[in-house]
Amino acid sequence: MIANYHTHTPRCNHASGAEEKYVQCALDAGMQILGFSDHTPYPFPNGYYSTFRMRPEELPDYVATVETMRKRYAGQIQIHLGVEAEYYPGFFKEMVQMVRDQGIEYMLLGQHLLYDEIEGIGTGAPTADRVLLKQYCDQTIEAMYTGLFTYFAHPDIMNFVGDGQIYRQEMGRLCRAAKACGVPLEINLLGMQLQRQYPAPRFLEIVAEEGCQVVLGVDAHKPQELLDKQMQAQGRELAERFGLEILQTVPLIHI
Repeated sequence: MIANYHTHTPRCNHASGAEEKYVQCALDAGMQILGFSDHTPYPFPNGYYSTFRMRPEELPDYVATVETMRKRYAGQIQIHLGVEAEYYPGFFKEMVQMVRDQGIEYMLLGQHLLYDEIEGIGTGAPTADRVLLKQYCDQTIEAMYTGLFTYFAHPDIMNFVGDGQIYRQEMGRLCRAAKACGVPLEINLLGMQLQRQYPAPRFLEIVAEEGCQVVLGVDAHKPQELLDKQMQAQGRELAERFGLEILQTVPLIHI
């Protein structure tokens, strides 16, 4: 890998390691591009705070720290400033304006919950409910058509255990939208490392059939994960198994 755009920081409450350590590990791994994309703050009403994303008041320090790394390592590695964001239609415009005002360059789509976070349903719990699968696809398709997302992180996170034909129908619809929007789909290496339900071979089969673009994402929550060449090789092997060509770099969609 010469580029990784999916990198977290301790502000999300489930990652560790200083930003500079991530940069140093990326350099040691031979990377040319490192994008930070911690879980975006969301301006929720009534004082609600998420437990797995940075708070709005932490955003300026996040921006300042990454900008410091960009200047310090100029000429050695390209550093980009992004966020990973769910698409919550009721709060999306306010979130985009908030991160845009702070100088965030790009967003990755990572839909961890359906509907919205306050009353939503997690995508990781096994479900055979086709309504929830359809909601996941509807919501993320609408997100891609905003034209604001650089790529779709772990698009196969939805843990649907119901009818296989329904899965192919709905996820095929998602893949066709990704292709139409020019949004690459991520093969998530953290999911592979932790043996989660993603990356899912049945999904990658659909990705190949629909001719979508793919990218490897470390989804780094610890700096040393950027050094895991074995996991990168397994990601490449998985892509090759389905005849998928991995994009080495992706153009940033500036928000």
